[in-house]
Amino acid sequence: MSRILKENGHNVVNININNDRGIAICKSMLAYKKWGQGSTPNSTHKKGDHFVGDYYVMYEQENEKQIELLVQQGITKEAAKTSTALAKENNELLLAWEAHDPDTISLWKQMNQWVYDGFKISFDRLDIVFEKEYYESNEYLKGKDFVLDGLNKKVFYKKENGAICTDLTSFGLDEKVLLRADGSSIYLTQDLGMIQSRYEDYKMDQMIYVVMYEQNYHFKVLQTVLKQLDLPYANSIYHLSYGEVKLPEGRMKSREGKVVDADDLLDEVVKEAEEKTMASGKVDDMNDIDRKELFEKIGQAAIRYFFLKVNPKKDILYNPSQSVDLQGDTGPFIQYTYARIQSMVTKFPEVKSLGSLDTIHDAEKDIILHIYKYPSIIEEACKQYDPSVIAQYVFQLAKLYNRFYNEFKILKADKEAEKQFRIYLSKITGIIIKKSLYLLCIKVPERM
Repeated sequence: MSRILKENGHNVVNININNDRGIAICKSMLAYKKWGQGSTPNSTHKKGDHFVGDYYVMYEQENEKQIELLVQQGITKEAAKTSTALAKENNELLLAWEAHDPDTISLWKQMNQWVYDGFKISFDRLDIVFEKEYYESNEYLKGKDFVLDGLNKKVFYKKENGAICTDLTSFGLDEKVLLRADGSSIYLTQDLGMIQSRYEDYKMDQMIYVVMYEQNYHFKVLQTVLKQLDLPYANSIYHLSYGEVKLPEGRMKSREGKVVDADDLLDEVVKEAEEKTMASGKVDDMNDIDRKELFEKIGQAAIRYFFLKVNPKKDILYNPSQSVDLQGDTGPFIQYTYARIQSMVTKFPEVKSLGSLDTIHDAEKDIILHIYKYPSIIEEACKQYDPSVIAQYVFQLAKLYNRFYNEFKILKADKEAEKQFRIYLSKITGIIIKKSLYLLCIKVPERM
């Protein structure tokens, strides 16, 4: 979306918000304290974010056992979730963190660094770059100040147990806790501080949050609280909500360990691309370095296009093998169309115009008309915050070109004017395909 917005003339700053503190972070820390035995990502030969994620799963699995024992004793499951010995220890660890306990802070910094080291490997591979990184641990106190200010202005109120809340029922929402009874903050509190920092840094017209649709309610609450506080950026929030990626065997759940890490998924799809491409015999004359780069481009195109061809709000059933297919609605099919064009037009650098023809066939007209839609397509994708508009457009362009390629002679056209026209039409098609795929963060190979 940042590339699409920039293409439409917007000044865009890519920032990353690191949710680096809170009750969920403490879960992995507590599990590591209990069962880590001094191990590290290096000693276990694991990527840092995977290593820490494993302890999060350990916590959830052990806590679930404790919940079941309490349920068997007659406690409701809802009450049991906060009553287990592990949950109580975790709350104590969060309070120790907020009290700046040296040992807790030291462990927190170490485990977070392991995660960041792991993230960087993935970001580098995917060419993901952020102009600025924000950390919630630096912002949550600012959020607390907002809450206390709202309390002083009687926008919020304090309950008997000490929790500070706001009543949003008149907005079609519910009562929302802003500070817990023990004084610890929640995600919403942190977001209040984070937004203020972003606004102070950039004075942006719009803050776009790219977060899964499970958080739709959260962002409605956040915007409503900002309006209650009468903050100047209350109406500038836009939640770019996206659906789930599901696998044939079902939903991925991080707390149960039923996840597919981005790295593993990439490796799997790149391997699939390698096997299919090698089977074609078309890259036998490539050296190993060029082949490896090609397989990575095809694999990444397969994943990115499969995700982006669907409206962001819809769920996706991802099939790795299907996504690498060179036929059909896939990224590699569009890449292959581009490579097919390049293998031909690069031999004719002197052809720089359509020339003049007495007759233009329907298949040629269809390509020209489709190319003329490009500016309006980019504008629509921007307005709708929907990359699938571009994905569907470029797939149709690739289909139109392949129909034309199969129906008409290009290099062996009957007339020189026809040959020049078709070569230049191919060039322009290649340019539009490359630009469209760039906006989808997909690289194009010159040959496949």
